[in-house]
Amino acid sequence: MRQPSKGPQQIPVVVLAGFLGSGKTTLLNHLLHRSGGTRIGAIVNDFGAIEIDALAVAGALGDSTVSLGNGCLCCAVDSSELDAYLERLARPDAGIDVIVIEASGLAEPQELVRMLLASEHPGIVYGGLVEVVDAAEFDTTRARHPEIDRHLALADLVVVNKLDRAADAERVLGTVRGLTDHAAVVPATYGRIDPGFLFDCRPSEERVGQLSFDDLHDRDQDRGDHEGHLHTRYDSLSFASDVPLDPRRVIAFLDGRPDGLYRIKGYVDFGAYDTVNRYAVHAVGPFLRFYPEPWPGDEARRTQLVLIGSGIDAAALEKDLRACTSDAPHTADEHGMWGVLRYVREPEEAA
Repeated sequence: MRQPSKGPQQIPVVVLAGFLGSGKTTLLNHLLHRSGGTRIGAIVNDFGAIEIDALAVAGALGDSTVSLGNGCLCCAVDSSELDAYLERLARPDAGIDVIVIEASGLAEPQELVRMLLASEHPGIVYGGLVEVVDAAEFDTTRARHPEIDRHLALADLVVVNKLDRAADAERVLGTVRGLTDHAAVVPATYGRIDPGFLFDCRPSEERVGQLSFDDLHDRDQDRGDHEGHLHTRYDSLSFASDVPLDPRRVIAFLDGRPDGLYRIKGYVDFGAYDTVNRYAVHAVGPFLRFYPEPWPGDEARRTQLVLIGSGIDAAALEKDLRACTSDAPHTADEHGMWGVLRYVREPEEAA
């Protein structure tokens, strides 16, 4: 059985895209204010990497970056140059938990995703493409920039922003859903979505001796009169099993995961198929990767997963996952793990 590499934990890198004025910076600012102690790094507006920490207000972000004149990150750098910027944020002593690339409104999302997937940096992993749509200007933007249809088809998560200003919000939502390819579609106002869609929030008290946005800003202060707005519509499912999962059934489940299921994370116990390792799973949109790691000696062997999406049927997903369990005798055929191992990063890739 393949032994896991001993490389550092990989940091998810999320691409935040959308046409000019769609609300990308507003959404990023919201994530910063609601980071829950999570340390966010960003490559913003075309050029320059900064650590987002100990700033007085999230609005200072724009003043702390350098912008290239051509206004297009995907044209300004190649994969190796992007890796150099990522290195500044992904180095272990930076303590970054998630990196957000806020693309120019004129950038080509497909190129940014391609560069990330081609990255040779062992410390990062693709975290998904988030496309922000201005609901109020959607028809006009689509008429002027028909490529938005292609961008939506590429996205893993679509945030339909400014719904409070759209004359026909439900029609816009329906049109966007029709243009996506299995992506989760989340309605929002003021760029407010739950950060849990994009990254794991951890308590700010874990960050001893460092200022965070949670220390500098009352997290209830920016709720104002907008508490009832559409910015929390997402569903999640927590799944746990003391019975091991069958790897073939798991791959069949993952290959057939439904529209709107954006993220899957956690650990899988494949029982007799690998008695040494548990398998951390990271799925965002269609992207999938497993990471084998030795079982902690003092921890019970069980599968624990969290699934996050928009419009998903949690009861049906729970039933499908239960169907992946197997209490068969403690023997395993040698080919059973092949499907899983296709999604395990090769040791030479992590070198």
